[in-house]
Formats: sequence, C-alpha cells, structure tokens
Amino acid sequence: MVVLLFSISAHEAGHAWMSDKFGDDTARLLGRITLNPLAHTDPIGTLLIPIASFIFSHLGASIALIGWGKPTPVNPLRWRNKDVANVMVSIAGILANLIIAIVALGLMYLGDFLHLFGPGSVLQSFEEPIILFLFTAYSLNVALAFFNLLPFPPLDGSKILYTILPDSMKPAIEALERFGFIILLLAMQTGIFGIIFSPVRQAMFYLLPRSLTGL
Repeated sequence: MVVLLFSISAHEAGHAWMSDKFGDDTARLLGRITLNPLAHTDPIGTLLIPIASFIFSHLGASIALIGWGKPTPVNPLRWRNKDVANVMVSIAGILANLIIAIVALGLMYLGDFLHLFGPGSVLQSFEEPIILFLFTAYSLNVALAFFNLLPFPPLDGSKILYTILPDSMKPAIEALERFGFIILLLAMQTGIFGIIFSPVRQAMFYLLPRSLTGL
C-alpha cells in the first residue's frame, strides 16, 4: 500500500506538472503538483478497492490488484500547442512511474554491486524488507506504466491514441468511453491482461541483478 500510494501520487503529479508547463495552471492552483498522497487519494480507487484486493488475495481469492487516484483536473483550452500538450500531459504520469521503476532497479544494482545484501553484509538484518520494498516499487511501477499505455478509455493510452488518429476514427474511441472501464475489468479478471503483460514481466525479471533473480 505504501508503494501504491506513492506511485499513484507520482503519476497524478506528473500530469499536473506537465499541464502547468503547457500553460494550464488549474492543477497547480489546486495543489496537485505534489507527492503528498492526500492530494491525490480517491476514497474508492486508492483505498477501498486496493485494500479489498489485498484482503481477498490474502484469503486465497484470485483478484487482480487495481487502483487509481483522483483525476487530475486540466483545461485543454489553456494549453499551448494542444495536440502536443495532450500527448505530453497524458504520457507524463507514465514517465513518472517509469522513473520510479528505474530508480528502484538502480538501487538494487547498487546494493548488489556494493555487496549490501547477502550473508555477512551490512544490511543483512534489514535485507528482506529493503529488497521487498525496492522490488515492489520496481515491478508495480512497470505494471502501472504498461497498464496506462493500453488504448482503452479512461487510460492515458487512449488519449494519446485519440490525438494521433485521423478524425474519421476518433468516434470509435469516443464510443469506447462508455464501456472502457468494464472492458479493463474483464481483461484483468479473465487473465487477458496477464497474457498481454507476460513479455513485459519476463523482460522485467531479466533486468534484475543476478543475485535477486530468485524473487
């Protein structure tokens, strides 16, 4: 939950920061350019559903973890170069998650290089929680970035796709907005998302330091 709250906050703060850079200060004036989870927490999407997922998973139920933050308010009419702004603001949250994942992976490599993990190491007593935290930050943020790239409303990928599609195809994306969330839930619960994510998961584990590949 700690990693999830931080990751969602970074994602939404990324949207707010990028929107401000393109001339829309709506989110900044509402205090959304911050990593403080209180500014981005949605009672249902950030707390209720993730906590329920953790509880039911602990009880043995197969429930996919899904969560979201309070949508970042933007005013596209105030953006400079609206098409570029729409793509950059949409992708900013994904980039924030990728930065966290890269930092976490880098810290795992640094710990491995300096022999901070393993028998007799300086951090031996705290090794398990530290590695668990870094691995969770790495894997969860890779998953969040990939998930948000999917071209289904209301995910960021659909907004990027909407910008680059010809006008004749945009009604298809607009029609999906009514059913996008249902499609996503079905994809996660039926294992379709797991199949699509499988190559990314393999690459993610391949990039781990060799000493941590048993995670």
